[in-house]
Amino acid sequence: MSIQWFPGHMAKARRLLIEQLEWVDVVLELADARIPVSSRNPMLNKLLGNKPRLLLLNKMDLADPIWTAKWLTYLKTSSPVYAVSATTGLGVKQIVPELERMVMAKQARQATKGIRPQAIKVMIVGIPNIGKSSLINQLTGGAQAKVGNKPGVTRGNQWVRIHERVELLDTPGMLWPKFEVPEVGRKLAALGAIKDDVFDIEELSGWIIDWLKLYSPKALLRYQVQDVVEVTLESLGRKRGCLIHGGRVDTLKAAQIFLRELRMGQLGPVTMDYIPE
Repeated sequence: MSIQWFPGHMAKARRLLIEQLEWVDVVLELADARIPVSSRNPMLNKLLGNKPRLLLLNKMDLADPIWTAKWLTYLKTSSPVYAVSATTGLGVKQIVPELERMVMAKQARQATKGIRPQAIKVMIVGIPNIGKSSLINQLTGGAQAKVGNKPGVTRGNQWVRIHERVELLDTPGMLWPKFEVPEVGRKLAALGAIKDDVFDIEELSGWIIDWLKLYSPKALLRYQVQDVVEVTLESLGRKRGCLIHGGRVDTLKAAQIFLRELRMGQLGPVTMDYIPE
């Protein structure tokens, strides 16, 4: 099963990112704590160059905490990284102090030239449905406001003051043109980064169930039926009452329920990316 999705507006978003990057001090990259590698856009390494980057593993409340701790240790060798939940606010208070630390040296150099400290300008990037808007609402207390006549405002994006010393530029969710590893596309679709109408959700749900059987079988316990040894999309649908004429199972409805419960964390904490050996 191969899933690909790169609509035209994402190509435009990439062009705008390149144009606006020169106005930015730090890039705030959001990834999904459940898939810390699969949810990171590989194009960013080339697009951002040497621009300082702060990585946030969002939705930490939905990920396996043991694996999140391992990923933080693994990823911090290349850039500052924190685990947060934009929904609950967990870990969000670490962001502004880290941004201030990241620009401290630059501001010190500017001070020697007589340049007064300016507000830190931050660009937030990430894949679709990664929680950028929720994070901004956490940082602003829900009161988003334009902060002035700056590049980005006239192009449809918005600068928002998230702190007295920090201004943030939001950007549209952006994927990349081709998922070289099919499993990456499946994981992105599983967790809601790809529109459901561009893939077969029954086929995807079957793949996820098989994956969970191998790597996280506890996540399927809620679907166990006493007289059924193995969880399948059909047994899941039967337990959830997804029955149609003749007692047959509506597997489409079962798949929709399964994906919704997976994405909402009702299967318990799940991490689908493992650190390579």
